[in-house]
Amino acid sequence: MYAQRSGTITLRLHGFLQPVMRRTKEDAQQTRESLLDAAELLFAERGVSRTSLQDIAKAAGVTRGAVYWHFADKAELFNAMMSRTTLPMEDSLKSIDTEHVAQPLAELKSSMMDVMRRVVHDPRTQRVFDIATMKVEYVDELSGIRKRHIDVHRSYRDHVEATFRRAQTLAQIAPHHNAKLLAVSHMALVNGLIHNWMLDQTQFDLIASADGSFDLFVNGLRPAC
Repeated sequence: MYAQRSGTITLRLHGFLQPVMRRTKEDAQQTRESLLDAAELLFAERGVSRTSLQDIAKAAGVTRGAVYWHFADKAELFNAMMSRTTLPMEDSLKSIDTEHVAQPLAELKSSMMDVMRRVVHDPRTQRVFDIATMKVEYVDELSGIRKRHIDVHRSYRDHVEATFRRAQTLAQIAPHHNAKLLAVSHMALVNGLIHNWMLDQTQFDLIASADGSFDLFVNGLRPAC
């Protein structure tokens, strides 16, 4: 049903407006995902600095204006691409209740192993980690990426530190160890394993090496009998 008002036509169909709005939102979300998909593939192929927003728009089959509708700049697009893959892993770690968990070290290891399995078995995760470790420079328009990277690392480190403190409270590791240093060491272990495996995936089994390395690290922290 239509109503004429001041020379314009106004829709009065109660059942029409909502589906149209939903369709518009779905289209916008689909465009956003297409841009992220295109960026991910181009960043992996060319590197971030050598990929322009025009390249991404063309690969996604949209205009450059559509890119700016969803993202302010390349850094924001890059961060959205990273978050799409890494947020589930970040949430996995943050799900550890560091105040009440009974086996904090086991939960920390489980979270770490989940990351390793994703890197090995999920093509998107592997591609995104490759981009993040090998194909991005924190300069010029990409300086905003560095800030997000630092924020994520600090949040991760703080949660790991709290997990080690919980383990000390439960006498699962010796009390004299510096929990912050343990968190930094754990992050170095995780990042080092992933980085070296990404350089040459034939040199070692990432999942088995992560499993054994974590146990070696933690066993050295146990209280003396």
